[in-house]
Amino acid sequence: MYRPVDLARAHGLSAQAVRNYEQAGMIPPAARTVSGYRVYTDNHVGALAAYVALLQGYGYSAAGEVMRSVLRGDLPSALAMLDAAHVLLQRDRETLDRVASAAVVLASAPPAGAAPERPVSVGVLAHRLGVTPATLRKWERAGVLAPARSGTARAYSPEDVRDAELAHLLRRGGYLLDHIAAVIEQVHTAGGAGPLADSIDQWRERITARGLAMLTGSARLAEYLSFLELTHGNAAASHDGR
Repeated sequence: MYRPVDLARAHGLSAQAVRNYEQAGMIPPAARTVSGYRVYTDNHVGALAAYVALLQGYGYSAAGEVMRSVLRGDLPSALAMLDAAHVLLQRDRETLDRVASAAVVLASAPPAGAAPERPVSVGVLAHRLGVTPATLRKWERAGVLAPARSGTARAYSPEDVRDAELAHLLRRGGYLLDHIAAVIEQVHTAGGAGPLADSIDQWRERITARGLAMLTGSARLAEYLSFLELTHGNAAASHDGR
């Protein structure tokens, strides 16, 4: 038998956090003493260990939904949510690989001409790149470019021109527009094409850490499911024996 503080200490939590998790359905409801104090068991210990581990890899929303599904006996839904999270992680890996490949292209590309100091129109930018205005509008719809508007006309800032030149370079390299949009976003996050390689390394480290955390969370959940199966089996055997 355990108190809220006993469960809390094992994970560096507060006793109130444990009570909150119980109220939110992440761990089973606790029995109460005559005086109204919560009493937790090994069932709660295992559920809390699984939930805390799932948090690290899957996040609050997914971890909570997984535990609530498990506790109401809906294991297929819980597993489906874990599967969906792994699909997203794989997509992140694929995007990272595409961005890393694009960084190699950028590093070997000749320097572009000086960007204009003032915003330019769609026609001027199209002429600069040797494409049609319709192409630039298509890139905008794909999330590659996001020019401001001057009235109803598009106004491409020097940063927009840089992004357009980068997109044009990658497009010639055979990259799809959604891939290019991901690269542009990473360039913005990194603060330019120069620091992109460092941001890729950091991004890869974060994905690796998340993948390892998912493994740990899944392992703790598997341990808890084994505990439930064992205790339910013992309870059934005891009932049959009577």
